[in-house]
Amino acid sequence: MDLNLGGKSVIVTGGGSNIGRAISLAFARERVNLTIAEIDEGQGKKVAAEAEKGGAASAAVVRTDVTKWDSVQAMVRAVEERHGQVDVLVNNVGWTHDRLFIEKTREEWEKEIQLNLWGMINCTRAVLDGMIARRVGAIVSMGSDAGRMGEFREGVYGACKAGVIALSKTLAREVGRHGIRLNVVCPGMTMPDSDEEIGGLSMWSSEMNKAFGTPEMRARIAKAYPLRRIGRPEDVAGAVVFLASDAASFITGQTLSVSGGYTMM
Repeated sequence: MDLNLGGKSVIVTGGGSNIGRAISLAFARERVNLTIAEIDEGQGKKVAAEAEKGGAASAAVVRTDVTKWDSVQAMVRAVEERHGQVDVLVNNVGWTHDRLFIEKTREEWEKEIQLNLWGMINCTRAVLDGMIARRVGAIVSMGSDAGRMGEFREGVYGACKAGVIALSKTLAREVGRHGIRLNVVCPGMTMPDSDEEIGGLSMWSSEMNKAFGTPEMRARIAKAYPLRRIGRPEDVAGAVVFLASDAASFITGQTLSVSGGYTMM
């Protein structure tokens, strides 16, 4: 199948760790001009080097805080100056810390809203003018089945991801006439295999990895999935690359769960 991605300009936010890293490397194999928009510049550079070895036409890192509008605008301008345009945006940045709603602090709620929802809003808005002018573009955003059905200990995170899904559907209706497609991928539990796959700012470098990373806990989690395993970052990356490609040129406004059958919507 010809995905027709070669030479296209692709931005992956948070493209240095876990799922974002796998997405960056999957696009690299399609020989794109890759931009990793990453707050952890050192980790981003490691993945950019991997991407160039893996076939990318070019790979660069632009230090970006997706919660800051000025930072996002500057990143998009840098990409347009380097490559002329943005063909594909992947809104990958996300963060949560699993806790019961009544146990979480307001600071955690606000961080979840900033990273999971405002980050997607900022980056999407920043690329739309150029895509509308060229009458083409693809935006793939990371959702979560917590945003489709609700999930224990993921209340505000799930609310943010429901917002990502709803906004993507709304924009798919509004900008479809300009040839722009928006879709959402909802991963299940997807964990890095090693510390080499994450940076120090990844949520998996903190208490999350300690809580969920033991062999015993992984085995318990896997039992909840019909396929009896936890997701790999590469599982998600394939779906993202497909939805960004010409092979999915008649798909927009859709939400795809890549969760091993954990939810069947």
